[in-house]
Amino acid sequence: MIKKVLQAWAVLAAFLVLVGCATVNCDPSLSNERATVPVRILLTFDDGPNGSADDNSTASILEALANNPVQKGIKAIFFLQTRSHGGGATALGHELMVREQAEGHVLSLHDGSTFGHRSHRNLNDEELEQSLSGGVADLNPIRGRPVTLVRPPYWAYDARTLAAYERYGLTMVLTDITANDGKTWGFKASPRRFIHMASEMEHMCERVDHHELVTVDGVIPIIVTFHDTNTYTAAHMKEYLQMIVDKAREAGFTLAPRPFYDEPLALERAAQARGSDVSARAGMVPWWWRWMLW
Repeated sequence: MIKKVLQAWAVLAAFLVLVGCATVNCDPSLSNERATVPVRILLTFDDGPNGSADDNSTASILEALANNPVQKGIKAIFFLQTRSHGGGATALGHELMVREQAEGHVLSLHDGSTFGHRSHRNLNDEELEQSLSGGVADLNPIRGRPVTLVRPPYWAYDARTLAAYERYGLTMVLTDITANDGKTWGFKASPRRFIHMASEMEHMCERVDHHELVTVDGVIPIIVTFHDTNTYTAAHMKEYLQMIVDKAREAGFTLAPRPFYDEPLALERAAQARGSDVSARAGMVPWWWRWMLW
């Protein structure tokens, strides 16, 4: 029995070594733009804030962004569920949103209803209006100016929801790279995170090489998405930051001197530009998400 357990641990250890060694394989013959136009990582977080008083993942992520070995003072966009019973509607959740604003992050809308994490496409007109008006009413006083960005739950949208966002002055922002960490219960670990990030960067090679991404303020913003309600993500945030930089370099990208956005106005401006680039939307939502969740 002990021998079988040791063998199982040996297999697991070997697997983790292989995972950690995952590399990016991009075509060097098409790398001119990757080598000459720098990229900057635009970090985003969905579903927060976490309203739990114990082991609060949102608070841990804020601390990691402020102090880490890769770059101090990283700023991110938080797409918030402002009236979630376990998050934004709690006293701690509200306190965390105020903290995010005070620390220079960009507060944006995920959902402003008490319905829970429901697709905007599946809400009727009245429910959709309630979600948007409620979220805007919650965020504007904290921000001190109108909220400008929205990311719908499940990244699911259609002509009706886009028209509703426009009425509220909201630009929809999707993502280039997802950490696939949208798990809040059960098995939240990500043993394939290195392989997955390498694969995502390979996809970004293709998109940049084919000039699919816009340049903003002299850099190409690459949007990377996590979920600040995931405690595993929070515990490994510093590792993730290093991983993103490493895999981007392996892909042949030239990173900006400060590879992550660290100034909120520049961050919001880049997100606005990427959201307004409607030609890129089709490639920003995985087909299996559309098939299962839309």
